[in-house]
Amino acid sequence: MTSPAPSDFVVLHLGLGSFHRAHQAAYLQQLIDGGDTRWSILGANLRPDMAEVESALRAQGGRYTLETVSPAGACRYQRIEAIREVLPYEPSLAAVVARGADRRTRIISFTVTEAGYYLAPHDRLDVGAAELAGDLDRARRGVAGATIYGAVTAILRARRAAAGGPVTLLNCDNLRHNGQRFGRGLLEFIEQAGDRDMADWVRQNTRCPNAMVDRITPRPPPELRQRVRDATGWDDAAPVTGESFIQWVIEDDFANGRPEWEKVGVQLVDSVAPYEEAKIRILNASHSCIAWAGTLAGLQYIHEGTQRTAIRRMAFDYVTDDVIPCLDRPGQPSPVDLPAYRDVVLERFGNPAIRDTNQRVAMDGFSKIPGFIAPTVRERLARGESIDSVALLPALFLAFLQRWHLGTLPYAYQDQGMDEPAAHAICAAADPVAALGADRGLWGDVAGAARLLDALRGASARVRQFIEGAQP
Repeated sequence: MTSPAPSDFVVLHLGLGSFHRAHQAAYLQQLIDGGDTRWSILGANLRPDMAEVESALRAQGGRYTLETVSPAGACRYQRIEAIREVLPYEPSLAAVVARGADRRTRIISFTVTEAGYYLAPHDRLDVGAAELAGDLDRARRGVAGATIYGAVTAILRARRAAAGGPVTLLNCDNLRHNGQRFGRGLLEFIEQAGDRDMADWVRQNTRCPNAMVDRITPRPPPELRQRVRDATGWDDAAPVTGESFIQWVIEDDFANGRPEWEKVGVQLVDSVAPYEEAKIRILNASHSCIAWAGTLAGLQYIHEGTQRTAIRRMAFDYVTDDVIPCLDRPGQPSPVDLPAYRDVVLERFGNPAIRDTNQRVAMDGFSKIPGFIAPTVRERLARGESIDSVALLPALFLAFLQRWHLGTLPYAYQDQGMDEPAAHAICAAADPVAALGADRGLWGDVAGAARLLDALRGASARVRQFIEGAQP
């Protein structure tokens, strides 16, 4: 397969999973289709867990098919050619570092998931985490690491040495204030590695804009390859599928140029905060709510749970009773129509063609509670308001976690933010509700508060009733 002509500028993307290929690459493809071929994507992975997809993409010259499905079931198939090159994974990351240092690389973007940022309370790095501690040791020896900090530090050191010029570090994850928090974490990592001169260079030569990304992108099902073959005639070994809805909001703060994304629907704004809060608290938290509840009800897919009246009501009431009053206050109106956004989100979750699994969405609860749910709890408690609706979400997670503890979940649970012995201890405690409510990693300064524990107890009783009613 022939390679396309080189572009003028490169976005190096770390984390070449389905979401990136259905989201950021799709936006750039729209620009390319419109005649702007100045930018392309160079894809790479920091871990060896995508060897099959990586190999398939390399064999296809980075090309693949994106299937999008509307809530009405209409399918569209698009050839994506924005990823011009895929680097093979190897532990030293030598090729990734070299290409990141190249002057043509103007943006380094990444998709890592919330737990991959190793942020402890107050946004300090969790240097006690074994993988992060190992990368700090590697950084002190001038070696690239497998965490986002270890990899980016090695790239920036090489870029500085090669006089590669300023570069934007663009976060494409659901972490709140993601650019700002990643930037602080990166500087802390570099300083803990003992390289203060490098930290000064990073402050002067990088930008880390906050961004909000949104498109439901399930793991590609086995039958997707045949659907693509039937619709397009191309036997694509690395297709992806996603919903038709797509959104990307970025603070327009770039160090060394960017694609003209605003021409293809990306919102370039001064502050991403209100859009980010609406998405994280309404979409992400509700998604987890439905996944945990659906699993407890014996369901496999998100759309199945969304279509159950009791489960849909949990998500609807959580948003209506507790989230909207936090985000749309007198004197501080949200630029987002929050009730309309809530309804669109639930419509998207109910799309049966997406077939997004509870297993995928339920993962990483120990990162999602402090990131997506606890802020609403703290704000409502601080104003002396009820948290009955939001408390149902952690109560669902506790019931879910207890099944994990007993080995009775119907699938393997993945949680990068979970301390497994501590999680087992919560479930084995004489009072699991109190143990969950006292966890400072989940709740911060309201951990153990009487009103939090009371609300969790009431919510746990409602969850037990829900589970009993959901049994066949």
